[in-house]
Amino acid sequence: MENVNKINVLGINFNNVKMQDAVNKCNEFLLSDKLNMIITPNPEIVMHARKNEEFKNIINNSELVIPDGIGVIYGSKILKTPLKERVAGFDLICNLFENTESSVEKKVYILGAKPGVAQIAKQKLEEKYNLKVVGLQDGYFNQDAIPEIIENINLSGANILLVGLGMEKQEKFIYDNKDKLNVKIAIGCGGTIDVFAGTVKRAPKIFQKLGLEWFYRLLKQPSRIGRMMVLPKFLLVVLFKGKKESK
Repeated sequence: MENVNKINVLGINFNNVKMQDAVNKCNEFLLSDKLNMIITPNPEIVMHARKNEEFKNIINNSELVIPDGIGVIYGSKILKTPLKERVAGFDLICNLFENTESSVEKKVYILGAKPGVAQIAKQKLEEKYNLKVVGLQDGYFNQDAIPEIIENINLSGANILLVGLGMEKQEKFIYDNKDKLNVKIAIGCGGTIDVFAGTVKRAPKIFQKLGLEWFYRLLKQPSRIGRMMVLPKFLLVVLFKGKKESK
């Protein structure tokens, strides 16, 4: 893939890619002989990883780390090491599903969300894209169920695994079971399953274009104000500690 150099933002090594680069890399992953982990850090994830060395190492040991969040792009510019563009995880998944250049049939397993949501997402995905959703599992399970879930994923024949268990939990699930899973791509996708199902609406295009999806979510859910405060905190850390931490 062209320009696979990394840009470090507060200790997280982002692949400096455009969307099409990332899609091309995913097509390569589908032809590989191992699991390839994709992580989509936004400022909230970066800030969490600053205080959690294990989580930071999981991110930095992944095969593809894309900047999902306009704040990450702003941060890279402040550090004078600008990332090419925001590559949102939701958009990457959609572009991968839409892509017809790969000769590999896409077989998807959905892990996460509330009971019943993945079933709706399956129906809508299969209607919209040329793929098969070969397995489902909601996100409400305990540790004892993990071996059976892994067995079901492998028996399904899936080559793409969407894991929507929330920040850190989803990435840790993939990383901890990397050697046991037979899929080619595993991506921590947060609330993407809910968006595919239609139970959560994505911000209108104008908000996406202006990098204001976070503001749209805040308008819809004012209770998120605490989480949204991470963006100004992130930018302040970049301004005052960024050079020291981004090595």
